[in-house]
Amino acid sequence: MLLFCETLPKSLSLHKKNDMTEIIIETERLKFIRITPTFIHHLFNTKSKEEIKTFFDFDDQGFEKYQEMHEKGMETYQLSFLFFLLVDKQSSLPIGECGFHTWNKKHNRAELFYFLKADEHKRKGFMTEAIPVILRYGFEQMDLHRVEALIAAWNEPSLKLVNKFNFVKEGVMREDYFENGRHEDSTCYSLLVSEYKSSL
Repeated sequence: MLLFCETLPKSLSLHKKNDMTEIIIETERLKFIRITPTFIHHLFNTKSKEEIKTFFDFDDQGFEKYQEMHEKGMETYQLSFLFFLLVDKQSSLPIGECGFHTWNKKHNRAELFYFLKADEHKRKGFMTEAIPVILRYGFEQMDLHRVEALIAAWNEPSLKLVNKFNFVKEGVMREDYFENGRHEDSTCYSLLVSEYKSSL
């Protein structure tokens, strides 16, 4: 069961690029901290390297990835992203991320992504706990009409996860994902807002 520390504010507008409103949601084991391009730019403009590494629990490679995002840009006039840093309430440390990239604001769709940083956090139900929060935020606060998930055929845990939340398999996108020196297929799943509402 989800335990929200407060009702998500219905009046919040996520479409303002200067929106620095702090959004924190809690479930039984997790705290969700909202991350946007505006927030990342703010961190790199106001905080030191060590402060940023501590906030995200980054190593140097993680810091350099986000520094490149800050320097080269993260948005176009139509595409953006929004995700939540997942913080383990017991340790107070970030253990992963979950949210949306390729957020197309014109067409009200986005691609779901999620990951846990260490094997010790896997197979403990953290993503089963997190994804309902993310879907609710996407459909109710970001006004999404469609959420997509692109998953490699060999990624059985992710396939089970999207099936658990009633995503519909649409087909295979051939060699659309470049990883480890080769192009791989992705299986496309989607969830529409009408399907999300009917499952509540």
